Amino acid sequence: MKTTSVMIVGVGGQGRLLASRLLGTVLTDEGYDVKVSEVHGMSQRGGSVVTYVRYGDSVYSPIVTEGEADYIISFEKLEAARYAGCLRKGGRIIVNTQRIDPMPVITGAAEYPENILEELKEAGFLVDDFDALTPALEAGSPKAVNIVLMGHFAACTSIGRERWLAALEKVVRPKFLEMNRKAFDLGYAGK
Repeated sequence: MKTTSVMIVGVGGQGRLLASRLLGTVLTDEGYDVKVSEVHGMSQRGGSVVTYVRYGDSVYSPIVTEGEADYIISFEKLEAARYAGCLRKGGRIIVNTQRIDPMPVITGAAEYPENILEELKEAGFLVDDFDALTPALEAGSPKAVNIVLMGHFAACTSIGRERWLAALEKVVRPKFLEMNRKAFDLGYAGK
């Protein structure tokens, strides 16, 4: 099997690390060689952050270079645009339509770009955009956006839903498991 490259991007505090643990666990359980690299950046201050996940029969490096990502899972629109150049031709961006203003926008030093998703689509990127916040709230917490997105991504893979749910049990604390199952299923169903 060829190596598949996934980038999980967002801003600090959105649960990107849990999402990457879930992905790494399910891929390992499927028997793939998996490499994960977490780049923390300015995560403590809501800055841009990225995790690279690469898997296949034999993977030597976790780093995804420009034009190499098969998937970008973006927790926020601007982050999808920031990393779009890393996507290979024919790759897919799965993006939450939520807007989270970066510090320069908050302080008035910059303006949030308009029509980000439309511009990505016009540039030829395959963009799968949807509101992940509403199903996260339905599941019980706005913090479940990460698991909604992972459920949506899971539906794009050949790995069965039950395998994903088993991995979820391994990485989520028991008191949050039911909420995360619901979030995963809502994302998986494309809601």
